[in-house]
Amino acid sequence: MIKASVIAAQNAASETALRDDYDALGHHLARRGIDINAIKAKVAAYGVAIPSWGVGTGGTRFARFPGEGEPRNIFDKLDDCGVIQQLTRATPAVSLHIPWDKAPAADLNAKAAELGLRFDAMNSNTFQDQADQKLSYKYGSVSHADAATRAQAVEHNLECIEIGAAIGSKALTVWVGDGTNFPGQQDLGRSLDRYLEAASKIYGALPDDWRMLLEHKMFEPAFYSTVVQDWGTNYIIATELGPQAQCLVDLGHHAPNVNIEMIVARLIRQGKLGGFHFNDSKYGDDDLDTGSVEPYRLFLVFNELVAAEGREGFNPAHMLDQSHNVTDPIESLMVSAMEVQRAYAQALLVNRSALTAAQDANDALMATTELKRGFRTDVEPILAMARLEQGGAIDPVAAYRAAGYRAQVAAQRPKVSGGGGGIV
Repeated sequence: MIKASVIAAQNAASETALRDDYDALGHHLARRGIDINAIKAKVAAYGVAIPSWGVGTGGTRFARFPGEGEPRNIFDKLDDCGVIQQLTRATPAVSLHIPWDKAPAADLNAKAAELGLRFDAMNSNTFQDQADQKLSYKYGSVSHADAATRAQAVEHNLECIEIGAAIGSKALTVWVGDGTNFPGQQDLGRSLDRYLEAASKIYGALPDDWRMLLEHKMFEPAFYSTVVQDWGTNYIIATELGPQAQCLVDLGHHAPNVNIEMIVARLIRQGKLGGFHFNDSKYGDDDLDTGSVEPYRLFLVFNELVAAEGREGFNPAHMLDQSHNVTDPIESLMVSAMEVQRAYAQALLVNRSALTAAQDANDALMATTELKRGFRTDVEPILAMARLEQGGAIDPVAAYRAAGYRAQVAAQRPKVSGGGGGIV
């Protein structure tokens, strides 16, 4: 963890300027009828989960270039996640991936308590073959033509539920790489039937207070067809499974130019929006840092979320899901968590009454202008003040670099040699 004295020294150098900026923004927002302290309180209460795998260096299909101080196990990963939360105060939960993160529940709970963290949704893995695995997922898992392979995939998901229940998780995220690379390789209808049959067995094992979050992905690793390829198929599956099944929206898992905020609005309307995996993309499923390419799109997603706040049963899960190939993963995750907070704060500034009035009057220009007024407002003083008041860093990246955390863990953790593509 970062020494409190390092954070305090960094904050001391910036606090006076921050308070001036916060007061100035407060006066500006007051003229718009907005209470800056009310916005700050909502931002301070907001949190986005960190994926355990996100603190490792990612890779492409062709190569991976490991960074210094790579985490060796789940406990190293939790240490890194603890630093992110300590500095940003925006990432109170960690999402585990099984079997990558398997460890005794008592040890996981003790480590999380030590770091002030809790556990978010569990993630199963039936898109890779493990060393002790009897049957291969090369041709699919829960939709595999072989019943025994499907049963193996179901059992793995049941194990994830069991582990999650012991560490306080309340959701299971299911993404499968099932699909085909050639026309005719599988019967497209029967593969979905097999998926539904297996998924219903997983769904039936959920505790009463759990959710099953279903993720769709247009392509990769299957490039001709994917069993759960878009939000429509995802919605069909979630509807057929039951009320505890909901759809998970990953911002990178859509075709270019798809209107993701409209998908979000449709799923909200149907009561099937389960949550998000936040990232960004330029060409395809790139898993780039959140808000690095399309910050306005991220804002528009949050515009739909803020509009839906207060609806009965509306409680989407929020998690980052990124692959960091050329940056320090801790730094990228901190910046991304703050970008998600930024989009939330900007959406809170939208005058809902004025927006609705412009929409009802078919005044397209004023409607879009109202959105842009929120997006163009520099809310950084709100985010930084929320961090300061919760004991975090005004500038998390600067404090992290000043503390030398990466060099410290690099001295403790063995250097990892370069290898093939894929994520850690």
